[in-house]
Amino acid sequence: MDKVYIIDDDIQIVELLSQFTSMLGYKAEGFTNAVEFFEVYPEDSQNIVIMLDLNMPTMDGIEVIRQLAVRKSNASLILISGYDSSVLRSAEKLAHAHNLNIIDSLTKPVSFELLELLFEKISGSETPQFAQKVESQRPIQLSELRDALIGRQLRLHYQPQVDIKTGHLVGVEALVRWQHPERGLLYPNHIIPMAEEFGLMGDLTAQVINMAVTQSRLWQDEGLCLPVSVNISAENITSLTFPEQLTELLKAHQFDPSLLTLEVTESELMGDLITSLDILTRLRMKGLDLSIDDFGTGYSSLSQLHRIPFTELKVDMSFVMNMCKDDEAMGIVKTCIMLGHELKMKVVAEGVESGEILQRLEALGCDIAQGYHIGRPMDVIQLRSWMNKNSELYPLYAEVVSD
Repeated sequence: MDKVYIIDDDIQIVELLSQFTSMLGYKAEGFTNAVEFFEVYPEDSQNIVIMLDLNMPTMDGIEVIRQLAVRKSNASLILISGYDSSVLRSAEKLAHAHNLNIIDSLTKPVSFELLELLFEKISGSETPQFAQKVESQRPIQLSELRDALIGRQLRLHYQPQVDIKTGHLVGVEALVRWQHPERGLLYPNHIIPMAEEFGLMGDLTAQVINMAVTQSRLWQDEGLCLPVSVNISAENITSLTFPEQLTELLKAHQFDPSLLTLEVTESELMGDLITSLDILTRLRMKGLDLSIDDFGTGYSSLSQLHRIPFTELKVDMSFVMNMCKDDEAMGIVKTCIMLGHELKMKVVAEGVESGEILQRLEALGCDIAQGYHIGRPMDVIQLRSWMNKNSELYPLYAEVVSD
């Protein structure tokens, strides 16, 4: 992350947030007028964070969102408002519809504990103060991403998923990283947008699935039967050859399809629904599980949810993280859990960041939890260490072979 821009018409809030982000080790610049912000807005917005108040003079937050969309901004966006939560959620959905990179939306007064957690997620580091900075400030070139795919520079980190009732580790989600030879470890915001723009998502997804299946197969050889979830793209669910390609890969690894879950976001279902239904149904027929990811942030109708054979529903983290302090977020989480169960799906809550949230989810009957309170995304070595360290809190399967 290069810089944090704070846009709020209250100068005291601007100064307070500037001091806070500076304490975390980031450069901060504040504006009480959005027009002045756009006068210095950088052409390369990939490594910046914008903290935006909705209620602004001259140019309000909704107009800022529109301008960011026009400029095809890659910035990480955090919305802040004193409005009621329904207005804030509507603004968040609008930003998602514009394909902006929304991190979260916060109500005033802002929780600095939550804000620090958000910056930790954006940086992807253990502590934000020591977040790795991108060594070179020039934009990443398409040739570099192609070299990454050819040269096997991509890596997977795995985030644990646990059964809320039993505490058992029941799976992991595989998340892609890029071990750049010059810039160090890069995160999906450096990979996915470029891959989508230049038609490389098919190659990227194929490599990620291959790595995830290979690793899961190694775990099985060690005696650990650990299901893995992988995100797939809109390009995958509209490719008629994708089911056969995936089947051949699983056969080559002698891999049980039921141990692989493919995650599809709601927004990716907005394209060619007929073709998507064709592909997703065939994937289910081949024994793979299907998960609808980020549920509650997209626009899929209940009829689409009924027609597509999902086995799992993942409640979006923006609702889960705020459920203990936002009645509307709590209501959405509760409704998602009830809906998922009525449709015979497992329900996974993302963004479980505290014991209180975990307890609330258990009371609501949620099945599986995933989040920093349980474990952050880790490489294979770190995950093994996490398993050993948390064997009492999150016991593994009986057949696991100890080191």
